[in-house]
Amino acid sequence: MISIAVVAHADKTLGGGLEELREVLAAAGHPKPIWYEVARSSKAPESIRRAVKDGADLIFVWGGDGMVQACIDALRRPDVAIAILPAGTGNLLATSLGIPKDIAKAVHIGLHGRRRRLDVGVMNGERFVAMAGTGFDAIMVKDASRQAKDQLGRLAYLRSSVKAMRARSVRMKIHVDDEVWFTGKAACALIGNIGTVTGGLRVFARASPSDGKLDVGVFTPKTAWQWLKVLVHEVTGQTEDSPQIETRRGKKIVITLERKRPYELDGGVRPRTDRLEVRVEARAITLCVPAAAN
Repeated sequence: MISIAVVAHADKTLGGGLEELREVLAAAGHPKPIWYEVARSSKAPESIRRAVKDGADLIFVWGGDGMVQACIDALRRPDVAIAILPAGTGNLLATSLGIPKDIAKAVHIGLHGRRRRLDVGVMNGERFVAMAGTGFDAIMVKDASRQAKDQLGRLAYLRSSVKAMRARSVRMKIHVDDEVWFTGKAACALIGNIGTVTGGLRVFARASPSDGKLDVGVFTPKTAWQWLKVLVHEVTGQTEDSPQIETRRGKKIVITLERKRPYELDGGVRPRTDRLEVRVEARAITLCVPAAAN
């Protein structure tokens, strides 16, 4: 029998909570999983390392995108699988992989779904698995406070995005696979391992988390009207037709900024910097996905 661990963000809620999770696991034949609860996602890496040391073959991660990112950054063993229990606000990766906000169904996927080897991106030495970037997205995430997300859910991002649209563009130079690809002012540089952002907006039409490449996009709208047109193109899945969006794919990306800005990885804001070095690690992690998933 496989050895199961649970690493849970104690403040995150889903269904009947962690008590329901214990009951579902017990009913599935796992009454005493290795169990860790943390007060914030920054404490999760230590629990991941302890779970692996204790012999876990499968680790259920209870929390949002930040919690999942912290766990994936810490787990450097592709022979140990992660099963996501989406208890956050955005749950970007879980939604992309088809994992529902239902404890029993998510547990079933972890125990009986398919094991899928996925790529990860590495930005300034830290792993991400969904999206990372600087500019509009980092400002939006930073201004969506935890209290606002608890009260408004995804609407908190909508409110903070209005402020982000008003932020000044910054001059940047972007190298993709050692060639200069973009030079100029942009409101946002976004790097995706998957194609969709919060709210289900499709940014990268060809993105795949298992193709050994990352997608990079620069957004150059200057007015509210141009931002509206960008959003329309994202909603309709036609970002490649937008004059305010340029995209490229590659394995290595270096972004140099004229002035320091914060950046974000999978919804977590990081300190200001003027240089972002990004690379892909192909097939670096194993995630549990629905059996019918592509």
